[in-house]
Amino acid sequence: MSQRQMNIRQKLNQWRKSLSTKSTLAVIITAGVLMELTSAIQYWYAREGIRQEVEQRAESELRVKNLEIEKILSSVEATANTTVWMIEQHLSTPDELPTVMKHMIEGAPNIMGCGIGFLPNYYPSKGQWFEPYVVEREDGSLEHLQIGSERHNYHQADWYAIPMKTNKSYWTEPYFDDAGGEKLMITYSRPIHDAQGRTVAVFGADVALDWLQKVLNEHHLYPSSYNLMISRTGQLMACPTESLIMQKSIHEATANLTDTSVRNVNRKIMDGQTGQATITDENGEKNYVFFAPIGRDSLLNNGEQLGWSMVVVCSDDEIYKGLRQVGTGMLVLMLVGLALLAYILSRTVKGFQKLQTVNLEKERVVRELSLSRNIQMAMLPKLYTPTSQDDIDMHALLTPARQVGGDFYDYNMSDDKLLFCIGDVSGKGIPAAIVMAMARSIFQMLAAQETAPDKIVKLMNKEMTRDNENNIFITLFVGVLDLHTGTLRYCNAGHKAPWILRPSGGETTTNDGTPSMSATLLPMKAHLPIGAMPDWEYVAEESAIPPGSFIFLYTDGLTEAENAKNEEFGIERTRQVLNKLPAGGTCKQLIHDMTEAVTHFVGDTEQSDDLTLFAIRYGRSQ
Repeated sequence: MSQRQMNIRQKLNQWRKSLSTKSTLAVIITAGVLMELTSAIQYWYAREGIRQEVEQRAESELRVKNLEIEKILSSVEATANTTVWMIEQHLSTPDELPTVMKHMIEGAPNIMGCGIGFLPNYYPSKGQWFEPYVVEREDGSLEHLQIGSERHNYHQADWYAIPMKTNKSYWTEPYFDDAGGEKLMITYSRPIHDAQGRTVAVFGADVALDWLQKVLNEHHLYPSSYNLMISRTGQLMACPTESLIMQKSIHEATANLTDTSVRNVNRKIMDGQTGQATITDENGEKNYVFFAPIGRDSLLNNGEQLGWSMVVVCSDDEIYKGLRQVGTGMLVLMLVGLALLAYILSRTVKGFQKLQTVNLEKERVVRELSLSRNIQMAMLPKLYTPTSQDDIDMHALLTPARQVGGDFYDYNMSDDKLLFCIGDVSGKGIPAAIVMAMARSIFQMLAAQETAPDKIVKLMNKEMTRDNENNIFITLFVGVLDLHTGTLRYCNAGHKAPWILRPSGGETTTNDGTPSMSATLLPMKAHLPIGAMPDWEYVAEESAIPPGSFIFLYTDGLTEAENAKNEEFGIERTRQVLNKLPAGGTCKQLIHDMTEAVTHFVGDTEQSDDLTLFAIRYGRSQ
């Protein structure tokens, strides 16, 4: 081989090495860019995942606290309402009233005191300011006081003046009581009527706000996160700094913040909205704020919202602290070089595999939810098909807000008696569906053995309160209709009152002149939902159902259905639809008309609650 050939071969080898080096470098640079891009994508997904988790946890925190507070306030209302009835029976013997109030406080752990404010000189011997008051002291003893006086003129206090003016129940704003309770408290007040129906006094049940601070501080999303409770006027009812409680409003507490978006957040909170926002505090740190009204799923006795709102505040630094540490570590590791390339690629592949697994799992859950819905619908009783000889007709429709729901209805024929029920489990989704299936199974078992509605409700209550650690309640109505006499015996456990549609006798007609029905609500006594108190004493009631009448039962998904303007379908619209039913109409026609009316009312608004309609016609029109 000549020298010239050797030189050419050497140059070719050098060129190949140079090309290989450049290719390797290009591969390294490309891999580095891809690694950086992959890392950025993973970081973004991780951040989004954490953000969504924080949102879900915050929503859960708001929902749990909401249920705890509603449970306490509802128990206060129920106890106070029962006590008012007892007080009205003892108006003629005022000296016995403190005994009635003492019995109430002994059985109500959340009520620290109660009083009755009477009209001036209602009892001439008691004078102008007669306000007997019973309070439980720190040692557990009960003290009876007469605190009405010229200095303590309760006639001007909100707890007395507003119920006296409106003749409705009322929850006061928090205030410090320096006359009897000597604590920061709220009061649930209810008007008292004499035998002629005149409002002669107001009963007030006092609840100290110590429990509210305890409920809010029992659990936090993160060590540095905190919870706030805002009153209907914007006052801080509960917060980490005790000196601010009822001393500043939310507007005053945030007045020094330079972030102008806080004003919009405060407005939404005061409007009772649910939402979230990002706010920069006075130290320049970003915080996530989640807020929701308390009592948004239930109304007070006077039909108004409680007006409180709860706020959860979380620090951005604490939420993403772990993620930032991981991101920094990944950046350092990438700078080490291609030695870790294989590991990073393998982690990326595993990440995609995990994502695929999650998607497959999600598809499986969707399929199982669809199957669960079919199973739940199959569990409901078959539609009743009347014959020409039958004196009874029935039709029902159940529409869950989600794939599965917590509404149910059922019926059973036994010895010429029709046993029927309708129920609404608190909450939605799979947990409510499980409880619904359990409750319906218990009803079926009891209906086969028992025909007394109060006993059925009482036994179901004992079963549902057993191991009820999640505080899930069920509103329930159970009725027993004697098909020979038309006598309806019933027991209601916190459910909406059914409608009774009686033939109007031509007093009201449809648009074409056909005689129509006249709808009235079935009178009922107040009882707690089942699952709340195992020893609650449920009482049966009785009413006569004329032939040709309808019994229309429903869940609150009907009256609380909202349109795009946040207006509810309500009782009056329900009454209007019922009154348009022709006297010769059928249960199927009634359900169809009601469903069409509520569907037209809500329009494109998403269904927010389970909807169940159940109609029963007894006998034939006369």
